[in-house]
Amino acid sequence: MSSLAPHPYPLSARLRDVRGSAIRDLLTLTARADVLSLAGGLPAADLLPRDRIADATAHALAAPAAAQYSETAGVATLRDVVAALESSRTGRDIEPADVVVTSGSQQALDLLARATLDPGDPVVVEDPAYVGALQVFQAAGAVLHGVPVDASGMDVDALDALLVGGLRPRLVHTVASFHNPRGVTMSQDRRARLCALADRYGFLVVEDDPYGLLCFDGPPPVPVAAHGDRVARLGSASKVLAPALRVGWLVAPPQVCAGVERLKQSTDLCGSALTQTVAAELLADTAWFDEHLHGLRAAYRSRAAALTAALDDAFGAAITRSTPTGGMFCWVEFRDGRDTSTLLTRAVERGVAFVPGAAFAVGRPLTSALRCSFAGYPEPVLRDAVLRLAAAAT
Repeated sequence: MSSLAPHPYPLSARLRDVRGSAIRDLLTLTARADVLSLAGGLPAADLLPRDRIADATAHALAAPAAAQYSETAGVATLRDVVAALESSRTGRDIEPADVVVTSGSQQALDLLARATLDPGDPVVVEDPAYVGALQVFQAAGAVLHGVPVDASGMDVDALDALLVGGLRPRLVHTVASFHNPRGVTMSQDRRARLCALADRYGFLVVEDDPYGLLCFDGPPPVPVAAHGDRVARLGSASKVLAPALRVGWLVAPPQVCAGVERLKQSTDLCGSALTQTVAAELLADTAWFDEHLHGLRAAYRSRAAALTAALDDAFGAAITRSTPTGGMFCWVEFRDGRDTSTLLTRAVERGVAFVPGAAFAVGRPLTSALRCSFAGYPEPVLRDAVLRLAAAAT
């Protein structure tokens, strides 16, 4: 054997700036059957339309093209369906050419960042921020600037102050509807002002919208993109159909779509024609899809109410929390400033898990906060999970 010391495998300097996802790590930790996990943003397994997906898969496989390579930008039928859906939601005329289908919206975000950012470019994110966005922008070598989120969404006044002070971001990322992790929704006034700032200062708004259709009462929020042209919208079938389809999409100005499509060619050549064809059938069946959404909304509304009522009963004035009006998340902060990362260790011992607020932090520590997802369990299980959390917190 050689006596020479082994050389380390070289990794890029950029990779060193990408922090791991606490949520992905927690999914491994909480895979134990005895742990009730409120950590991951997973849709309810009992509400996934498996039978309808099976029927659509059988229909798709009747055509040889569904098992073949497809266009890089996505199967034409799905791009048609997405364009119609996005036109209806935004009130704008979206053409299929404005749509690029991706492997989940996370790939769309990654490709968009690679297409628009150079290392050192400034990017504005919400604080707390979606962890997947932090990873993407760190991988792109961006310099992150956090803007606080309150009960009405991104604090656009704080963003305006940064811009007046000289910041010139390339991108501004927002989960405007049923925010991950805060669970709040940006007001329409702020959405309009955000687009006006984009026009004035020349940045691109990235509207990450996987939860917008999961509203509990009334119609879905009018998207940010309804208020201006300098918006790239990210959509996903994961939260409304099934994550395993791995179908997401980008709707953006033509120049941006062209750049993303070129990068996608070098990334995976194309997505799955089979799952895209399945998604196209389900999304195009508007009577079935509307009924399916109605069921999801009703179930998540009830589960959110059960979780928040249990939190109030268990903790009372010891916490502040968000009041979910859609989506999948509730944000909790302890008034006594306790460290939720330390609490997590005791909570897992008691058989419950959550995501500490520090996982979402940009410029503020958020050490006394945590995020819970109410989507994955029925009401009695959620109440049990909160009782376990309260036992760990005493």
